[in-house]
Amino acid sequence: MTTVSKKRIWGWMAFDWASQPFYTLGLTFIFGPYFAAVAAEHFMTSGLAEEGAKAKAQSLWSGGQTIAGLCIAFTAPFLGAFADNSGRKIPWIALFSVIYIVTSASLWMLQPDGTGLILVLFLFYLGMIASESALNFINSILPSLGTKSEVGRISGSAAAFGYWGGVVSLAIMLLLFVEQDNGRTIFVNLEPALGLNPEAKEGTRFVGPFIAIWFAIFMIPFFLYVRDDPSLGGKRTNLKAVAGDLWTTLKSVKDRKSLLNFLLGSMFYRDALNALYAFGGVYAALVLDWSVTSIGVFGVVAAIAAAVTTWVGGLADKRYGPKPVIRVAIWCLILVSITIVAMSREQVFWFALPIGSTIPDTIFYVCGAVIGGAGGAIYSASRSMMVRHTHPERPAEAFGLFALSGKATAFLAPAGITFFTWLTGNTQLGFLPVIFLFLLGLVLLRWVKPEGDADEWDAS
Repeated sequence: MTTVSKKRIWGWMAFDWASQPFYTLGLTFIFGPYFAAVAAEHFMTSGLAEEGAKAKAQSLWSGGQTIAGLCIAFTAPFLGAFADNSGRKIPWIALFSVIYIVTSASLWMLQPDGTGLILVLFLFYLGMIASESALNFINSILPSLGTKSEVGRISGSAAAFGYWGGVVSLAIMLLLFVEQDNGRTIFVNLEPALGLNPEAKEGTRFVGPFIAIWFAIFMIPFFLYVRDDPSLGGKRTNLKAVAGDLWTTLKSVKDRKSLLNFLLGSMFYRDALNALYAFGGVYAALVLDWSVTSIGVFGVVAAIAAAVTTWVGGLADKRYGPKPVIRVAIWCLILVSITIVAMSREQVFWFALPIGSTIPDTIFYVCGAVIGGAGGAIYSASRSMMVRHTHPERPAEAFGLFALSGKATAFLAPAGITFFTWLTGNTQLGFLPVIFLFLLGLVLLRWVKPEGDADEWDAS
């Protein structure tokens, strides 16, 4: 393999830094809890009891995630095959970047009284579709950045870099914009910057424009230093030819036992992890009654843990390979999920707590750190493992299949959470399906080869 310039590697890593605020600020720690609180209040105003309103708010959020996941799943392999045939990935990344920026900025429209609730929910998940679709093409560039032994470290460093972007962006939002109940920011007790009105929650709502501006600025290095390889592609790009190549690849998967089990296993454990990300902040808002500001501080802790652990995971990946990293991380997440199910304001597992106890808050801070750290390690090690199953001439298609495996059952965790929440009327017990999915993923990893099944394609 020819030496890859550091500018190209850093340009590629810029995507993680640029896109992370959508997940840290949007999905988990600021917009998600804000949406849940607004939706719950809206449904209570419409006549629902408090517990029912909270359950409906969580169901609405999970329903949006389900639909978005299915859209990502069934478009990713086809888009990947098209990109591989044409040899062009950058134009697709540019297109999805524009959609991402516009939809992120639109989150501003969700008013505290619930105005714009459904429209903004739709736009948020449209932005997620754009972000995840762009990520598939970004991931397909990874195999060209180093040998198999190097991509684990590069992947881990990029993911850690992204989490630091989440830390910095979250700190800025909490420092300057997100208002507490007293209308002032948490860190320095200021009024929200730019003259934003705290009574209209404009500081919190600014999360949308902030995400958009952040992405637009920090994607510049990517578009400056990362180019399509002109030696790739050149195949027919009409729909019939692309569909034919994709179908050939799909049929071959059944004969590749290691790849098949990895795709199936990662399908379950990544679905469970995405549910933890999506509902962690919502859980804190609905079960522990945390404010958006408190959840933001929690997010800083989780993001720092993710940044450090993901970097360490990348080093462990380089030394031991990605499979052990993934297995250890899944066990950590299973323990966290069990804790979440067994904890509320009133008790932890079977132990009752005195009124006003801060023990649940402390435990959930620890859970957040573990979710962030283990989740980051899984994200990094999983795409490193996918490189070990990737044909060098079809990387976008391979990562399209990886996206399909990660999203084809994206409805399982959200739908399971929705169903269990409805069935039990309890937000905590709604998390039970997450544990089952982690266990399924762990079992299927038994049949995944530590170094993949593509030795004949090894370019190292």
